Amino acid sequence: MSYATRLATRADAAELAQFAERTFRQAFGSANRDEDMELHCRNSYGEAIQAAEIEAPDRTTIVSEADCGLIGFGQLRWEIPPACVVSTRGAEIQRLYVDLQWHGHGVGPALMESLLRAAVRGGADVVWLGVWERNSRARAFYEKSGFVEVGQHTFVVGKDPQRDLVLARRIA
Repeated sequence: MSYATRLATRADAAELAQFAERTFRQAFGSANRDEDMELHCRNSYGEAIQAAEIEAPDRTTIVSEADCGLIGFGQLRWEIPPACVVSTRGAEIQRLYVDLQWHGHGVGPALMESLLRAAVRGGADVVWLGVWERNSRARAFYEKSGFVEVGQHTFVVGKDPQRDLVLARRIA
């Protein structure tokens, strides 16, 4: 199964919005109330939202695509990390999602490698992320990718505050 990974462009915004919402719902829909999922998705996904994120100077959005269209994406953003992340210049992996039928085909590791390279190019010394404590598959992937738990923070889905583990990896 062949695919390519590249920087997203403004032209990707509509397809990315649909893909991002679909994969978020696949990953978390069964574990959350419908009204919380609706509110979160309405506030987080949409063509205008994804276009703004793609064009934002403090973010890097990378997509993976095959003949069938988008199969994965990742976003890196430059923000002040939480206190538990010790860094001079940290970069956050804000999102990393792969279509279910592409799990196990190397898409996740390829996206991770692209995000880490972008972080190095941007001068990051540490990359960090939040992962829901109940998302064991993602936690295993991040640990396999060299991330270690350094703390926790709250991630709100709709109106439901949830506990995310904060994981970090030194890259420089």
